[in-house]
Amino acid sequence: MNDMIYGLHAIEALLAHAPERIIEVFIAKGRHDDRLMRVIHELEQLGLKVRVADRQWLDEKSKKGVHQGILAFVKEGRAYYDNDLPRLLDKRVTEQKSPPFILILDGVTDPHNLGACIRTADAAGVDLIIVPKDRAAPLNSTAQKVACGAAESVPVVRVTNLARTMRFLQEEYQIWIIGTAGEAEQTIFQATVARVGQGIALVMGAEGEGMRRLTKTHCDELVSIPMAGIVSSLNVSVATGISLFEIVRQRLQIEN
Repeated sequence: MNDMIYGLHAIEALLAHAPERIIEVFIAKGRHDDRLMRVIHELEQLGLKVRVADRQWLDEKSKKGVHQGILAFVKEGRAYYDNDLPRLLDKRVTEQKSPPFILILDGVTDPHNLGACIRTADAAGVDLIIVPKDRAAPLNSTAQKVACGAAESVPVVRVTNLARTMRFLQEEYQIWIIGTAGEAEQTIFQATVARVGQGIALVMGAEGEGMRRLTKTHCDELVSIPMAGIVSSLNVSVATGISLFEIVRQRLQIEN
């Protein structure tokens, strides 16, 4: 089964990480800007097909997404599941010689939010993202476009049983799991969310509903994001960014 991706960031990332997945590329008629031409040159150097298409056709294919004048049909990307988790974690620990940094998304079903979380996770240095196999957004063209290429560098692992996976992380890798919950008395800025030599996983729940009860009970610690205004909650990708970078800040303090 083939996928479709669009947007310069996403296709540039694919060229950098997995050019063998690209089948053929379509560009908008009349587009000749430097950045697009550099991408076309690289595609042609690899012997890949580049075809010209009407903008209307590109709009229809991308469902009026921001395709930036370029769209590609690609071979389906590598999918990661439960049995891939130990290998990914071991590889990370061996190569980086530092504790794992994981993002867990429980109930995020909007591809836009998934893509934004992947992009933020990449910027924060997250090693991998874990989502439940069911009740989770697909890593489709929309998510990949919003991720701006980060979907090629941050593995998204789909697991059958999220609670069991969390126990596995705690027991086998001694990972400290922090969950975000509006009712938590301690804020993420008050909590010690980075520990010397210990891996960390941040759990984010769906907007409105938050984490499921069973997910919440498997967290080592619950924290909240302080809210000063009339809005009761933040978009999950915004809350993810705030939380991840507080962990990054605390980790840098430990290192320095």
